[in-house]
Amino acid sequence: MGHRTTKTNHKAKVHKTVSCRIDFFYYVFRNVLLVSVPLLILSALILGLSTSHSFAVGSGSSGTDNIQLVLSTSCTVNAVVTSEHTVSLNGGQLDNNVGNTKLSAYCNDNNGYSIYAVGSSGDIDGNTDLIYNNGLSDSYNIRTGVYNDTIQTNPSSWAMKLTAGTGTGIDPVTGESVPTTPPTIINGYDNYSAIPNVYTQVAKRTSGTSMTTDTSVSGSYLDTTYQIYANSAQPAGTYNGKVKYIILHPGTDAPNTINDIDAAFAMAEKQKYPQESGAYYAMQDMTTDICNSVSRNGENTSTQLVDLRDNKLYWVTKLKDGHCWMTQNLDFDIKANTTLNSQTTDLNVAYDSTTGNYQEYNDGYIVNNGIIYWTPASTATTIDFEDTTVTGWVNNNTEPYSANKTDSTETGHTSLGNYYNWTAAIASSDSSSLITSTYNDISNNPRNSICPKGWRLPTISNQSEIAAGSTNEFARLGDLYGVSNILLGPIYFTKNGNTYNESLANTQNGYYWSSTYLSQRTKSCADIINDTLQNASHDASNGFPIRCVAK
Repeated sequence: MGHRTTKTNHKAKVHKTVSCRIDFFYYVFRNVLLVSVPLLILSALILGLSTSHSFAVGSGSSGTDNIQLVLSTSCTVNAVVTSEHTVSLNGGQLDNNVGNTKLSAYCNDNNGYSIYAVGSSGDIDGNTDLIYNNGLSDSYNIRTGVYNDTIQTNPSSWAMKLTAGTGTGIDPVTGESVPTTPPTIINGYDNYSAIPNVYTQVAKRTSGTSMTTDTSVSGSYLDTTYQIYANSAQPAGTYNGKVKYIILHPGTDAPNTINDIDAAFAMAEKQKYPQESGAYYAMQDMTTDICNSVSRNGENTSTQLVDLRDNKLYWVTKLKDGHCWMTQNLDFDIKANTTLNSQTTDLNVAYDSTTGNYQEYNDGYIVNNGIIYWTPASTATTIDFEDTTVTGWVNNNTEPYSANKTDSTETGHTSLGNYYNWTAAIASSDSSSLITSTYNDISNNPRNSICPKGWRLPTISNQSEIAAGSTNEFARLGDLYGVSNILLGPIYFTKNGNTYNESLANTQNGYYWSSTYLSQRTKSCADIINDTLQNASHDASNGFPIRCVAK
């Protein structure tokens, strides 16, 4: 089954004090996961005969004629430009309706389909600029963004909006004119929104077969328009931009075909959450399937996700071990008497069917309508500290404590985050009852943690680090990347030291908690000493950083 693609160039000229000619190239990106033509497969004719070579009713002989028809799913998206995508602007002008692209879609899959878009200026996918074409610096390009009339001096920007059309279409089989049912516009793209820098779902249809649109009829299947604002300081010249579109149907199994985590979230139909610096997918929406679907590992898969508990952002990356890791330290504050729940936090109360009780380390948990709640005691808190003084730190493992270095200037991968005692790390009200080592059997590790929902503490075990899928997870990273490289990208472990006795110590070294415990007082962790990584054990009262790994 082929797919149709159109590419249309649009030009305009401008005059006046500051002028901009804006050219758009809109064309359809190649369809993914489609089979070229319907296939007809005729099975062999199977005829069973009796040994007497007779064929008589009731003789025990039978005849079977098996025919199997396999019809491929056909999905196409076609972009037709019905008005010139051009605008002539003086500096300081806004055009809120630049051109009109009609997207025509057809998919013979009754399960529906999804349409994705990505900016691709200069033939580079993920480039969302309107590129300035007279050879000057890229700093003159017009960035994607939405004009805000409350800002006194707006930066030049462009944005896109989708509108669902009605009208009629042509049934590709019968040739008859039929009503078209438009897909649902994804929230955010029903108004002017920034051009996506990775393939992002912009519209979907959950069920029903749709017919190609008769583009000669006013009110097309989907209309795309653009908003352009040119700041008065924008140099006169020609600016070119491009948006690609792709259609996918949900019935196709295509593991390991997505190049980055953001695209995997989009194709899993997760929503973005707006923050001051932009919109981000949520830590809590990470799933095993999303991580597994990403084909590459390292920096080129990195993205920032938002923790819905406090709206803090974290860099996450798919690493060589096949897991998606946080590549900066957890910075979540524990607040006394503030209840956490399993909808946003890694709370998984383990039920013991033999006793009818929950495991001991879950004392203090409440389960209501399938949701697990945990409220840290009134004495539990996150302590703010500066320099090496950690006033208020309590050396015990019966209360969850955390400390946060308030004067840290590090951000992103190098952020120090918080220090947690092991009781806080496993989101417990008292870890002192855990006395039997789980080093040889991590199935008995605590199942809860202070990580976001969908994430967990790494494990340390007796498995060899050279084995694929090893549960000796810190050592596995050391084997894959080289133990002397774990402070570098894409892992970015840090040498934070640890908190103990109201002070910050050992800052020439690094420490990270695992969920594995060795005895009542000592728990397994990863040590970074002399820039190398090794497994170790320390007192549970120490405050160590945390890195979470996706489940």
